[in-house]
Amino acid sequence: MADHEDPPTHGSAPETAAGPGRTGQPIACWITGFGVGARVVQEIVAAMRRAGVDPIWHNQESSLPAIGVVVFDAVTDQLCEFVREASGAGTERILGLSTASMTPDGARLWDLLYAGSGDVMAWAGRPDPASEVHARLSRWRAVDDLVASPLVRRSMVGEGAAWRSVLREIVEVGRFTDASVLITGESGTGKELVARLIHDLDERPKKGKLVILDCSSIVPSLSGSEFFGHDRGAFTSAVAAREGAFELADGGTLFLDEVGELQSQMQAELLRVVQEGTFKRVGSNLWRKSKFRLVCATNRNLLDEQVKGTFRSDFYHRIASWTLHLPSLRDRPEDVIPLFSYFYDQMHPEGGRPYIDNTVRELLLQRAYPGNVRDLRNLAFRVSQKHVGNGPVTVGDIPQEERPPPGEDHCSWRDLAFERCIRRSLSLGATLQEITAGASDTAISIAVADEGGDLHRAARRLGVTDRALQLRWAGSRAR
Repeated sequence: MADHEDPPTHGSAPETAAGPGRTGQPIACWITGFGVGARVVQEIVAAMRRAGVDPIWHNQESSLPAIGVVVFDAVTDQLCEFVREASGAGTERILGLSTASMTPDGARLWDLLYAGSGDVMAWAGRPDPASEVHARLSRWRAVDDLVASPLVRRSMVGEGAAWRSVLREIVEVGRFTDASVLITGESGTGKELVARLIHDLDERPKKGKLVILDCSSIVPSLSGSEFFGHDRGAFTSAVAAREGAFELADGGTLFLDEVGELQSQMQAELLRVVQEGTFKRVGSNLWRKSKFRLVCATNRNLLDEQVKGTFRSDFYHRIASWTLHLPSLRDRPEDVIPLFSYFYDQMHPEGGRPYIDNTVRELLLQRAYPGNVRDLRNLAFRVSQKHVGNGPVTVGDIPQEERPPPGEDHCSWRDLAFERCIRRSLSLGATLQEITAGASDTAISIAVADEGGDLHRAARRLGVTDRALQLRWAGSRAR
């Protein structure tokens, strides 16, 4: 169990408000000890305040900051369970601070990360651990502020743990690095949208434009001209000089979509440009320079393609300084309803977000989406064309070809997946009271998120009064 002896009272003035050499507001976080004494936590709190971090004691009945710090001396199953619950399985940020004189077992550190800890750092034996904590929390706050910003929210929809994790990674690589990025994932997962967001997040001064080239649509005989450009008279139809993709992307970002479709010979020709930023137009002897950020995307497994000999390993390592894998829609089912509502809103901005009938909601959640988010968007478009008025989206709005076949049981929500969740909870030692409270909190969070924060519609969906939901929502937020 966590040690709940109170450290210094939150709000007492730190020795310097933002620490030596720091400016701005201190970074708020909650803190608790797990298997360590209150005095140890008090000393860490004092050092963190001097470094510009403002911790408050973890209290389940109070409103807590979004970032948490757990001080521990050993990784135990109980610690992992606490982190899993407190982080929402990785949705909220938690930093683990080890006070052990010896480094904890590596396998157990991984267990702590899998439970939801964003990172684990050693406090003991470090010259200035508080500054390291400040730097880490500072980056997390900056990333999460961007994730919540209109720049990101207007194109990236979803609140599930899987999507939130990859979205944080997109923001971090886009804003805080200049690395070349390889985006992988199935067709329809939004790879081009991610490339555009990386370009938008890039803060290079006098940044150039985003240039997009679909490698699957390039005619092999014209590939040199597409990439490098050509001089007038370079070939029969070259009646005028032309800039290629590398030249157009100078100072900006070059996005090579479906890069896995490139022939091996073209990969070799592109390698010099990617490595050195120099190239020649077709028909020219003049070396030109171009400085650009490279973002590539593919639905192929390029590691497998290397084994087959169809993709060069040297080219792969040049384009994949940072790899982002986008989850399929089946790996983020909690985002299906928010995405459907988002697409519907785009098509009917004047009508507002519609209420979705429970039977329709069940169909949307159970349907397979082989085309991923693009597939869901097409379905939302067809439904929006059939729906009229301001009433709820009902079964009649579902196109004929999307309706389930007659005779199937569509009403049982207590299925095998539900049983597996309960069985897993019991195997982890959860009591009936804890399972009931957890299921209630989760149902409330999902309903409120699906309805865009509208408590009235969430209450209607949950079958409770507005007042009852307000009380339960406040209680679940405090837990």
